[in-house]
Amino acid sequence: MKITFLGTGTSTGIPIIGSKHPVCLSENYKDKRLRSSIMIEWDVFKYVVDTGPDFRQQMLNSNCDRLNGVLYTHEHADHTAGIDDIRPFCYNNGEIPIYAHQRVLSNLSIRFSYIFKTKNRYPGSPSVNPVAILENRPFTLSNLEIVPISYLHGDLQVFGYRFNDFAYLTDLKTINDFEISKLKNLDVLVLNAIRIEPHFSHLNLEEALNLIKKIKPKKTYLTHISHKLGFHNEVEAKLPNNVYLSYDGLELSLS
Repeated sequence: MKITFLGTGTSTGIPIIGSKHPVCLSENYKDKRLRSSIMIEWDVFKYVVDTGPDFRQQMLNSNCDRLNGVLYTHEHADHTAGIDDIRPFCYNNGEIPIYAHQRVLSNLSIRFSYIFKTKNRYPGSPSVNPVAILENRPFTLSNLEIVPISYLHGDLQVFGYRFNDFAYLTDLKTINDFEISKLKNLDVLVLNAIRIEPHFSHLNLEEALNLIKKIKPKKTYLTHISHKLGFHNEVEAKLPNNVYLSYDGLELSLS
């Protein structure tokens, strides 16, 4: 299994447009972050989690030539606004399955109604097959069982996903013990940590580290990072053993 971090930034990305913050002016490529997303590959299959506003650029950066489906965490624009750019995959491979909570599918069908129309569709629009994910109901993608993990982003329900011994959780603020129990014995956890100061709907660094202690994965990579977390190299140097900052383009290989 291969994991590619397509983007590791928060909703504005880094650098923020017009910002003179030192992190936004950094020349270190690890401090330049597109909106959060991953690509996950196994056997001959490729899936992405979320299609934010940077999706087209992320696909070009990763030289992705095919896509078997998209999993969505929630409906916020920084995770969904690039859905139209799945068009080239539809042209080449036909209908693309998209997996999400029914609430998210309903939201997308309103915001991108031309994609979801069943009659008189514009010929160039993406062709999708919406599949609703249910809480506490694992599902199968191309021979692999996926376990949805439900938690809250402020007061909004969000899905993270477990693929074998790898889990991807972003935009998390609170999670109950029942959902945490689904995350035991992980080789790799990806978890959001937006900044040092507390945030109303995201884990800050301290909260993320406390949750990691509770889950006890072998390794953790932090994502959905804002400029307020600090410079990549400085922050990572202070993290506990086996906790790392992710960065755009980082690739992981899992057995």
